[in-house]
Amino acid sequence: MIRFDAVTFHYTGAEHPALHEVDLTVEEGELCLVTGRTGAGKSTLLNAVNGLVPRFTGGRLAGRVSVTGLSTADRPPQEFAHLVGVVGQDPLAGFVTDTVEEELAYGMEQLAVPADVMRKRVEETLDLLGIAELRHRSMRTLSGGQQQRVAIGAVLTPHPRVLVLDEPTSALDPTAAEEVLAAVIRLVHDLGTTVLVAEHRMERVLQYADRLVHLSGDGRVTHGEPAAMMAGADVAPPVVRLGRLAGWEPLPLSVRDARRRAAPLRERLVGARPGPGTERMPSVPPRRGGSEVPVETPVLRARGVVVAYGRVVAVREVDLDLRPGEVTALMGRNGSGKSSLLWALQGAGPRRSGTVETGGEDPGGLSAREARERVGLVPQTAADLLYLDTVAAECAQSDTESAAGPGTCRALLDRIAPGVPDDRHPGDLSEGQKLALVLAVQLTAAPRVVLLDEPTRGLDYHAKDRFARVARELADEGRSVVVATHDVEFVASAADRVVVMAQGEVVADGPTADVVVASPTFAPQVAKVLSPQPWLTVEQVRAALEPRESIA
Repeated sequence: MIRFDAVTFHYTGAEHPALHEVDLTVEEGELCLVTGRTGAGKSTLLNAVNGLVPRFTGGRLAGRVSVTGLSTADRPPQEFAHLVGVVGQDPLAGFVTDTVEEELAYGMEQLAVPADVMRKRVEETLDLLGIAELRHRSMRTLSGGQQQRVAIGAVLTPHPRVLVLDEPTSALDPTAAEEVLAAVIRLVHDLGTTVLVAEHRMERVLQYADRLVHLSGDGRVTHGEPAAMMAGADVAPPVVRLGRLAGWEPLPLSVRDARRRAAPLRERLVGARPGPGTERMPSVPPRRGGSEVPVETPVLRARGVVVAYGRVVAVREVDLDLRPGEVTALMGRNGSGKSSLLWALQGAGPRRSGTVETGGEDPGGLSAREARERVGLVPQTAADLLYLDTVAAECAQSDTESAAGPGTCRALLDRIAPGVPDDRHPGDLSEGQKLALVLAVQLTAAPRVVLLDEPTRGLDYHAKDRFARVARELADEGRSVVVATHDVEFVASAADRVVVMAQGEVVADGPTADVVVASPTFAPQVAKVLSPQPWLTVEQVRAALEPRESIA
C-alpha cells in the first residue's frame, strides 16, 4: 500500500537529513504508530506519503515514495486526495469553509461526489465522531478538541484508502480521544483502511498498533512489532516503563495486560505509600476538607465568573482561589470552559459578570503591560504570540515591553530550554522550543500567576518531564501555576491540585491523588494498574521499591 524505497530527505540549509535511507512498507489495513522524540522527523515522514514533502516544504528528496504503486514524484498532492487523507497538527490551518457541515462536504465537492452520496457520508461522519450537534457551528467558535474531530471528519468523508494523522488526540480529552480512536480502528478493521498515526501520547494508541515505526532523530527509521520495539525504546508510555521496572516479559502494551500481571507487584508495595520525595503534597487542603484553613493568602481570587458568547454560556458562576507555591491542573471535557476561564482570569477575555482580583486590582481593567505583570498566559497555540524574525528579536522585544534588563528573557529561555539559537526564526523551532520561548516571554514580566493552556501538545515524554520540572520551579519561587490540559500522565507527575470543569462549572477540586484516582476517565495508567493502592507514576513506584530491594 505505502512504500518508502531508500528515501533520504534534506530540508534546505539543514546540515543533516531529516530522513536517511528509509526503507518501509506498510500493508493494506495496517495501523502503524509513528514514534520518536519531538523534532525527530515524524511529521516529515507523514507528509512524504502524499507528496507534501518536498513539494510544499522545499528541500531535496532522493529515493521513491509510492501509494498503491503511484509515485508521489509523478503527481501533485491534490491527485492523491482520493487515496490519502491527511490531518496535520494544526487543524484550524486546514479549514477552508465557515461551518462544520460545509467543511465535511468540501473534500467530496472537489472530487465531484454526487450530492446524495455526500449528504449520506456527512451524516455518517457526524455520528461516527460524535459531533452532530456541531453541524451548524462556525469553525472559529469550536474548542481545540472539537476542531480536531472536525478535521478528522473532513478527510474521512471522501473515504480515502490511507489515513495519515499527526497528533490526532493531542487536543482531545480522554473520552473524546477514545471515541476518535474507536472510529479509526473501525475503519482499519471493517474497511481495510491503512492508517499512519504519529502520537506523543502513546499510552492512548500503542495497544491498537499493528506495527511501530520509530525515528531516532538522526534520520534513521526502524520498525517492527510493538512489544519487541518497546523493549529498548527511549520513548515509552508509563505502562511499558512499569513493565520494565517489574521485569515483565513480554512487556504489556495496555492497562488490561499490565493489570493481569500486577498482583505480585502490588504485594511488594503493600504497606508503602508515595513519600514526599516522589509526590509533592498540596500547600493547602482541599476546599471540602474539614476545618483546616489555608496557610497562604491567594494570589488570585475569582468569584462568580460568568463568560458567554452570545447565547452560549461557557463559564457559569465559577469561584476559584489560586495560591502561591501550587501547580493546579485544570481538566474537563472539550468545550467544558477551561480556555474561556483562563482568558477571563488573565483579563483579556470576555467576562459577562463576576470579579477577578490579584494584587488588589482586576487585571481586566489594567493596561496590557500591567496585566502581564500580574497574570501571564500562554495560549493553546503558543506561536500566536511570536511575530518577529528571530529568537533574539523576540527576547529583546519582551525585555523592552516588560521594562526588564537586557538579557532577562534570554536568560529565562536558557533556563527552560538551553541551546535555542538566537538567529533561528521562531517558526522553525520545534513545538517544545516554541513553548519555551513563549513561556520565557511571559515570565520576563515576572507575573505571580502563570496560566498555561494545553502546554504539552507536541511534547514527547522527555520534554514533558523537563516542562514539569519548570512548572515545579516556578511554583517553588512563590508563583501560582495553572495548567489546562487533557494529559492525565502529565497531571499525575506535575500537579499538586486538580480542578475539574463540566459545562462551565467546577465539579471537583482537591489534591491530585484524591481527584484523579477516583476518576476512571482522568486516572493515569499506573493508578489503573495498581488500584486500589495510591500510586500515580512509575517514579513513585521505583522510589518505593529501591529501598526495600536494597534491604532485602
